[in-house]
Amino acid sequence: MKTMSIPKPKKRKQTMAERSNTLRAGVLGSNDGILTVVGVLFSVAVATTNQFTIFIAGLSDLLACAFSMASGEYASVSSQKDTEKAVVEQEKELLKTDFQSELDAVAEFYVNRGVTQATSYDIANALMKKDALGTVIRVKYDLELGHYMSPWNAAFSSLIAASSGGIFPLAAMTLLPIGWQWQGTILAVIASVALTGYLSAKLGDGLVKTAIIRNVIVGIITMFIHYGVGLLLR
Repeated sequence: MKTMSIPKPKKRKQTMAERSNTLRAGVLGSNDGILTVVGVLFSVAVATTNQFTIFIAGLSDLLACAFSMASGEYASVSSQKDTEKAVVEQEKELLKTDFQSELDAVAEFYVNRGVTQATSYDIANALMKKDALGTVIRVKYDLELGHYMSPWNAAFSSLIAASSGGIFPLAAMTLLPIGWQWQGTILAVIASVALTGYLSAKLGDGLVKTAIIRNVIVGIITMFIHYGVGLLLR
C-alpha cells in the first residue's frame, strides 16, 4: 500500500526591499567597523608603541562596534517592522468600515499612472476582489503582505560586516612590519572605505564617484582627527 507523501512547504522568498535592507545594514556596518577601529588604532598607536596594547585596543573596539551596530540595527528595524504591522491592521479595519475609500485609493493609483478613470476602477475592482488587503497596502504603502523587514537579518548582517570591516585596519596595523604599519593602514582604510562607498551607491542608485570620494574624505578626516587625539595623550 502506497503512502502519500506530504509536500514540504515552499521557502518564502525575500522581496527586493528585504534583501536591500539586509545589504544596507551590512554596508553601513562595514563602514562603521573600518572607521571606528582605525580611529582607536591611530589614537593608541600614537600614544604608545606597545604592539600588544595596540592590538587589544583595536580588537576591543572591533567587537564593541560590531555588537553596537547589530543591536542598533535590531532596534531600528524592529520599530520599522512594528510600524508595517500596524499599517496592515489599520488597513484591515478600513476595508471593513470604509471599503469605498480604499477602492478609490487603488483606482487613483492607476489614474496617476495614465490609466483612464473608468479603466482604473475596472482594474481596482478586479484586484480588490482577488486580494483586497494585499492590493491596498501595496498601492498605498509599497509593501508586500506578509513580507516584513527582518530585524535579525539586519542585525546579523551588520554584526558580520562591522567585524569584517574592522579587520582590515587592525590587520594592517598589527601584522605589517613596523616600518610599514602607518602607510599600510592608511592604504587599507582608503581602499576599504572606497569599496563601501561604491556598494552603498550601487544599492541606493546614487552617484558612484561621489560616494567613493565622500567616503575616502571622511576616512582621511577620521584618521587625521584620531592621530591628533593620540598626540594629545602622549
